[in-house]
Amino acid sequence: MHQPVITLMTDFGLEDAFVGVMKGVITSICREARVIDLTHAISAQNVRQAAFHLDRSISYFPDGTIFVCVVDPGVGTTRRAIGVQAGPYRFIAPDNGLLTTIFERWPEARCHELTNANYQLAKPSATFHGRDLFSPATAHIAAGVPLDAFGPTIDIADCTRIELWQNKPLDDGKGWTGEIIATDHFGNLITSFEAGMILDSGDWKVKAGNSEPMPILRTYGQVEQGQPLAYIGSSGMVEIAIRNGNASAELFVGEGDVVEIRRE
Repeated sequence: MHQPVITLMTDFGLEDAFVGVMKGVITSICREARVIDLTHAISAQNVRQAAFHLDRSISYFPDGTIFVCVVDPGVGTTRRAIGVQAGPYRFIAPDNGLLTTIFERWPEARCHELTNANYQLAKPSATFHGRDLFSPATAHIAAGVPLDAFGPTIDIADCTRIELWQNKPLDDGKGWTGEIIATDHFGNLITSFEAGMILDSGDWKVKAGNSEPMPILRTYGQVEQGQPLAYIGSSGMVEIAIRNGNASAELFVGEGDVVEIRRE
């Protein structure tokens, strides 16, 4: 029997029972579902960070995967809950900009509002749509219910978009000013600079916070312990780290702060 794959991404953390309860709802409806935790460590209400991590993770999952993305500061308000078919994947999320990169990747995506009460838990709460709305919808889709059964069609041009990371050329034309878009568990800083921006010849250096300009190296072991470096991370973005240290704490830099990349 086909085993549907479902991934969960939330800002719920793991201290409470929220994630476990979502999995309980999903497997109560679709016993054969395989549920994978993408992450539950998105910063609280940080829709932009969630959009980034979703965008960088999709290609590692098999066709047919259902991505459930619950970072939802507007829960209980008039914001819509949506289901989207985009390329070979399906996405369940609040319509708050979290799927901006999905709409950009797949402009032909189909979208439906999740309004059909037959695919929700009875008497859904105003504050836990992850359990009462998104999880049951996901499970029913995994069990074979078509997306158009969940509610009316929405033109994706009418879905909420957010401003994503942007880079601006430096005045002298020798680089860009960007921003830190995420900090990982180790305190490494993910910048808004794509690896493809530095493939041409030139001695590129990165500066953020109180650091001196750092050369872009291949891996952490190319500097001494406690020294900062820049490198191309597994995300495909330029990242900043301190070997065996915490770059965010030691450089006093965090999400949204300015970073500069320059060709010397």
